[in-house]
Amino acid sequence: MRRTAQPLAPCSSNRRPWHAATLWCAVALAACGGGQGGSAPAAPASGASGAAGPAVSVTTVAARRQDLGVSLQATGTVTPMSAVDVKPQMSGVVQRVHVREGQFVRAGDLLFTLDARTEEANVAKASAQVVRDEASLADARRQLARARELLAQGFVSQGSVDAAQANVDAQAALVQSDRAALAAARVALSNAHITAPGPGRVGLVPVYPGTAVLSGQTTLTTITQLDPGAVSFSLPQRHLSDALAALPGGSAAVTATLPGTDAGVQGRLQFVDSQVDAASGTVKAKAVFPNPGARLWPGAFVQVRMQARSMAGAVVIPQAAVIEAARGPIVYVAANGQAQSRPVKVLHAEGADAAVEGLQPGERVVLDGRQNLRPGVPVVDRGTAPAAAASGASAP
Repeated sequence: MRRTAQPLAPCSSNRRPWHAATLWCAVALAACGGGQGGSAPAAPASGASGAAGPAVSVTTVAARRQDLGVSLQATGTVTPMSAVDVKPQMSGVVQRVHVREGQFVRAGDLLFTLDARTEEANVAKASAQVVRDEASLADARRQLARARELLAQGFVSQGSVDAAQANVDAQAALVQSDRAALAAARVALSNAHITAPGPGRVGLVPVYPGTAVLSGQTTLTTITQLDPGAVSFSLPQRHLSDALAALPGGSAAVTATLPGTDAGVQGRLQFVDSQVDAASGTVKAKAVFPNPGARLWPGAFVQVRMQARSMAGAVVIPQAAVIEAARGPIVYVAANGQAQSRPVKVLHAEGADAAVEGLQPGERVVLDGRQNLRPGVPVVDRGTAPAAAASGASAP
């Protein structure tokens, strides 16, 4: 059975109200869009402002041209100018101790006395021998004079006179030998009195009266010279030329600072070793310091700073302004209200300052707030233009 298509007029007539509503909504939406058409052109401007980012408040400092001293820093060890172990030159028994531990002595002060009765007896014996041989020498000289008189009278031969002369010479040599033996005995006796070899501070005294000591083996004490004091330290090989240039005239000022203190002791560079340590690439050096108050104690560690030379007319900025980037150190410069990235080369860093290449004196280098910067970002210098910073804060 064949079906006949039905007319669609009734359906279209039923949907006419819906089409009218749809058309009215479209007109309303267009009207709404037309109402916002005044703000649509501002959107690109707002997007451009977002790309640049808001203004960043920073603090800048001007790059300046000045002379910057080049100093070398190292860790050193305080060493005494001299430290002598006092040992006896003779074996014996300690009879008396004349010093106490920690006492400051001068050269020649008596430290210890040893039992010297044997040495005293040897001195007495050598003295008696000298007296006896001097008497024999005097008798030989009288015999020589008598023989010469008899020779003149023809009573003796020349041989007798020659024999008398030989006897005189032998006795004179014997007297000289006796005197040398007496001097040796007196030296041995003097070894019983042990004196300070130089000025310094007495160390530990491990012996007491009655202690037996051996010649050249037993250490009685140590005399350490504290004033002046010395500091030994090592310098990198790259600074060897600076140290050698300052060494001849003693112009290199060296400062030694003890840990935990702010005030340093001023001294002068005295010695630079003749060779570089191949293992560490450093060279040994020594500086001398006046140490009247014994502030520098032997064995203590100190921070050493030596003024080697001066860089004349260097461009100096705060070291904190330098940023270590992937391609090398950079700084941000505030120019025309924007941050500009500037690659620099750090020539030398001294304390809080750094001498650099790549900047001109007077350029404003960003110090605080640099971590929030990138090239082209607007900046407001709160350190030099607070009024502009205030107006910039109200402008948004």
